[in-house]
Amino acid sequence: MTLRNLGLAVLLGVVSSATAQTYPSKPITMVVPFAAGGPVDAVARILSVPMSQALGQAVLVDYTVGAAGTIGVGRVARAAPDGYTLSIGHWATHVINAAIYPLQYDVLRDLEPVGMICANPLLIVTRASFPAKDLKELIAWLKANPDKASVGTAGVGSGSHMGGIYFQNATGTKVQYIPYKGTGPAMQDLLAGRLDFMVDQASNSLPQVRAGKIKALAVTARTRLSAAPEIPTVDEAGLPRLYVSVWFAIWAPNGTPRDIVAKLNATMVSALADPAVRQRLSDLGQEIVPREQQSPEALVAFHKSEAEKWWPLVKAAGIKPE
Repeated sequence: MTLRNLGLAVLLGVVSSATAQTYPSKPITMVVPFAAGGPVDAVARILSVPMSQALGQAVLVDYTVGAAGTIGVGRVARAAPDGYTLSIGHWATHVINAAIYPLQYDVLRDLEPVGMICANPLLIVTRASFPAKDLKELIAWLKANPDKASVGTAGVGSGSHMGGIYFQNATGTKVQYIPYKGTGPAMQDLLAGRLDFMVDQASNSLPQVRAGKIKALAVTARTRLSAAPEIPTVDEAGLPRLYVSVWFAIWAPNGTPRDIVAKLNATMVSALADPAVRQRLSDLGQEIVPREQQSPEALVAFHKSEAEKWWPLVKAAGIKPE
């Protein structure tokens, strides 16, 4: 390295360090790529309060919806890499969508991982008045009434859509998918009886299950939820090994200074260690990932492995944009 290049590197390092020391000097926007009321929104709101307190600036939850979350994620991918615009999303928005949509951004290259937050399985839920009392009865009804049941999703490639397809393939049933701008609006129609069932994230469905407004027939995991131990697993309910889990994480635009990413990660990790935050996430059926999986480096490796696992499966299924 020449003296000139060495001097430039030192100067850039000093500037980066100084920037990180003054960061943040204004509110931070955390972009939720779905409509308000869904699971991503719930996780974002739970984290935004303690993160705001730790950073000394407001972390504002903002909604940029459409195209199964691709518009909101794309907004962050194109944002200035200064730490003031963050992307919060999950397995569907940051993995599955890349195998379905002709994106104008690269989910692995155009986003800087901050850290993984939590993960939760899906619940197979029906409207309160649906005739099936358990999972076996639901499958029997669907087989006897092909294409008559309506299933709500957050759009093509969303967790609810992929969960529905996985369920449909495993049971040999046929259903009608109804896309929404998020699982929040879909849940409203399920509550109103305009949808028959959903394969939905536990964090979105549990409050309504507890209130007795919808029925939960099974959880798509090997073990029962600690927050709802009364709900049987798919193995127990008669549909073995239908395991699906949706994980959540935070990203910044690619090129965001490492010191800023480190500060954001430390703030996120601190929030996840707060007993009140842990309880709120647990109440939603979310399982906070172990501390060693919360680092940017761990998210890089996990994100890549998930892409390698799911992209071929999605493409083989022939799922196309709406």
